[in-house]
Amino acid sequence: MNTNQLYDLFCKSKGVTTDSRKVSEGQIFFALHGENFDGNLFAVQALKDGAEYAVVDCEAVVKENSEFSERLILVDDTLSALQRLAAHHREQLAIPILGIVGSNGKTTTKELVSRVLAKKYAVYATRGNLNNHIGVPLTLLAMDSSTEFGVVEMGASSQREIELLCSISKPNYGIITNIGNAHLEGFGGKEGIRKGKGELFDFLAANGGRAIVPTEDRVLVEMAKERTGMAVEYYSRAIAEGYKSQLSGDYNRFNIAAAVAVATLFGISSEQAAEAIEGYTPDNNRSQEVVTPHNNTLIIDCYNANPSSMEVAIENIASRVGKNKLLILGDMLELGQWSFDEHCRILHLAAHVENAELLLVGAEFLRAAHALGIDATCCTDSAEAANWVAQSKISDTVILLKGSRGIKLERLIGVL
Repeated sequence: MNTNQLYDLFCKSKGVTTDSRKVSEGQIFFALHGENFDGNLFAVQALKDGAEYAVVDCEAVVKENSEFSERLILVDDTLSALQRLAAHHREQLAIPILGIVGSNGKTTTKELVSRVLAKKYAVYATRGNLNNHIGVPLTLLAMDSSTEFGVVEMGASSQREIELLCSISKPNYGIITNIGNAHLEGFGGKEGIRKGKGELFDFLAANGGRAIVPTEDRVLVEMAKERTGMAVEYYSRAIAEGYKSQLSGDYNRFNIAAAVAVATLFGISSEQAAEAIEGYTPDNNRSQEVVTPHNNTLIIDCYNANPSSMEVAIENIASRVGKNKLLILGDMLELGQWSFDEHCRILHLAAHVENAELLLVGAEFLRAAHALGIDATCCTDSAEAANWVAQSKISDTVILLKGSRGIKLERLIGVL
């Protein structure tokens, strides 16, 4: 079945899903597969559970289930079919789409920007962490005729990934939040990161798009000037001054400034922008700040971590006065050959925070602490760290919880 035929079925359906456990009546189930799973094995069950059609790429599934032959759609590759369908749907939508990439702050910027735009438009923005080669297509396919503006977060851990996501989402506008030291292993170093994130600007330059760039970020300004075919809307991060938010950390002023710049570009008043920004309550373990029953101020920022985000988080807690501090730092993953040096650098910064105790979680930070001879409590995993916290009866302390998602520091929240 070609893309046009599949699109006709999609238009008559109640949307798509890739999770056979969450099939709703009238949806189209795409049987994706990877190293440890094969959606083809669950296609027939998805049909029994209410899916109108199931897209598969295993001919045996169709042959062995002849009673469902009219509802089993055989394609060469289910992921490619999903991506082609999303790209075709995006073209039919004919709405502006703003793409957001970067090493840090993508999700927070996306949340702020989408809320600001919602003051004027019917906005659909990336939900949760649907920002990869599967998530972006699902985000686009969730947009419908009522959507007036799309905001698409695009994540990547290697070069050419943003290029692919742009070819599917076809953004008209773009924001790169920053170029930091994230996914060093996959990108092949800092220059690889710059090139990979710059694929958004490459797409905009080739397709008459517009980038939104802070004048204070020398790297982003240089990247914008390198692409002569791209229109650029420059703004100063100083425009964030005076805006209130519920976000923890002064570094979030960069994300706020981007949202204000978007508001200005699309004719949204400063009063409306201020209301949208202040009304955003951070969640999902990103830039959250809560006061616990033991009078601890808990800064929860453990959804992910890389050297750049870790550095600004440490600077933020170092600026706090009046309380003792506890830095609970989990390993930063996907750094490859740069891992030891970066963990040592970050640990050196953390060790110089006044009135601070260190709790390190994970093999990389433990190795760095041993090499540097730094006095810290070291735990091999989050379960061990949670036990230490539970026994320590911490009170009247500012606590930073920061680490890569794979370390699972969120397990400590309940005992803090």
